[in-house]
Amino acid sequence: MDELKEVVKKASKDLFGVDIEPELARPEEQFGDYSTNVALQLAAQLDNPPAGGPREIAEQLSKSVIGLTYHIKKVKVAGPGFINFWLADSVLLDELSKVDSSYGKNQLHAGKTVVAEYSDPNPFKVLHVGHLYTSVVGDSIAKLFEAAGANVHRVNFGGDVGLHVAKTMWAIIGKLEGEHPEKLAKIPAEKRADWLAKEYVTGSLAYGDDKRIDDEIEELNKRIYQIQNDQDKTSELARIYWTTRQWSYDYFDEFYKRIGSGFEKYYPESATVEPGMKIVKANIGKVFEKSDGAVVFKGEVHNMHTRVFINSQGLPTYETKDVGLILKKWEDYHFDRSVVITANEIYEYMQVVLKAVEQFAPDLVQKTTHITHGLVKLAAESPEQGRRSGTKMSSRSGNIIGAEEVLDAAMTANKQINQQENADTALGAVKYAFLKNRIGADIIFDPAESVSLQGNSGPYLQYALVRAKSILRKSSVPSPQSLAKDSQLTALNSSERSLARKLGEYPEVVEKAVTELMPHHVCTYLYELAQIFNRFYESNHVIGDPRESLRLKLVQAYAQVLKNGLGLLNIPAPERM
Repeated sequence: MDELKEVVKKASKDLFGVDIEPELARPEEQFGDYSTNVALQLAAQLDNPPAGGPREIAEQLSKSVIGLTYHIKKVKVAGPGFINFWLADSVLLDELSKVDSSYGKNQLHAGKTVVAEYSDPNPFKVLHVGHLYTSVVGDSIAKLFEAAGANVHRVNFGGDVGLHVAKTMWAIIGKLEGEHPEKLAKIPAEKRADWLAKEYVTGSLAYGDDKRIDDEIEELNKRIYQIQNDQDKTSELARIYWTTRQWSYDYFDEFYKRIGSGFEKYYPESATVEPGMKIVKANIGKVFEKSDGAVVFKGEVHNMHTRVFINSQGLPTYETKDVGLILKKWEDYHFDRSVVITANEIYEYMQVVLKAVEQFAPDLVQKTTHITHGLVKLAAESPEQGRRSGTKMSSRSGNIIGAEEVLDAAMTANKQINQQENADTALGAVKYAFLKNRIGADIIFDPAESVSLQGNSGPYLQYALVRAKSILRKSSVPSPQSLAKDSQLTALNSSERSLARKLGEYPEVVEKAVTELMPHHVCTYLYELAQIFNRFYESNHVIGDPRESLRLKLVQAYAQVLKNGLGLLNIPAPERM
């Protein structure tokens, strides 16, 4: 594309004396390999355009371009002045020789430091489908940055202090009845996360119904903050807290291992309280102000809403902890870009937090990108599922769609529909079902649809890769790396050309996905590529054909591009299924 762009640019300068940056697009195949509206751009800039207008400009340019490069085999003017280009077959074949494990990578963020923060589960709570979705999206966006040359640090942020922790501690203390070491030790490791989640629900349901209980929980909340400051390890509360907090982190690690994810650093809220409180207090009277015993940021001045940063009890709110997190990430990484991925419902909240930080650290806000996504709901297959899929998740009431529940549903569907008990296939099904949708909208997840080997699914692409590798294993040709030089073999038939043309689009798709931070572009491309390959394979013999060497080169490039693309989606690329 770059070379063609330069040729069009030179022709425009030679013929019309205008420096212009032509825009190239990929049209439908019958209209060529590339298309440009540069003639319409030029017509708008010329003082004395030709009498024939943009179409005459396009006619002149098309003749000039043919003379400037041998890489174009045909140029055709269409409509009011669009120019369609067909690349020479040799160009498409030359591109195939570039396909390797690094194919598609670019230098858009070369040398840049990127901090990707996502998933953000709270200790003492169960992981729900939102955490799974954010983890899948975050992993892919991190992979896209790495494909663009960035040094990416994956980090995680969670609330290990706050009222939800105090509610859990209140419930646990009541259940243990002073026998903390003995009773905690009896809880099996595999049941600890669920046990904590149930105690959180117990404490949450109790809070707000009885002033005596409310006072006890709020006092616990203060003491838990003190535990962080004093590093208290010996009191009963401290022993329960540190033990069960570690249970949560062990549970998180196991879950991330299951989905092929992982984080360089966990930022607990307890670690961001101090820097957040310090900067908020330092800016009272400048950015923040006191109001009824609390410290607030008056968002109305910026067409936003007012939010409390320190409550009337002198404790930090989520807002102050998020301010501290921004400062901690900067202190640790001095990032060029910080990407934060959350649900849509956090959008307005984060806008206020970022606006507050902008008042004293505008450069950090300028470097920060907040990406939001919709909710994930299960497709209704029964009245009970219908009720749950239409209900907002809430760990307070225990009415949630668990992250592992979604993975297990895909495993069950894969076993029932495909007679497979393959964790990689089920994981690929879930990830692709999430990533093929544009980030932002709500998603209805259908386990049966996600594992289908016939439609637009992860297993379909995994099977497509396995099929291509099987073809390569069956060949007796030692290596298709060097194509035969016979002109009869290097001239492509229509289906060979379609496949080669599509394979050459991959770097452009990756660049678009990186620029927009939208993995669904990669999903759409891979599905289209697999469909084109199927049409190629239906109409062309590969093994034992006189054109076997060339066609194996196409199959090899296809398999590599599929593998590279699945890698960007963090989807397992199996050898066999």
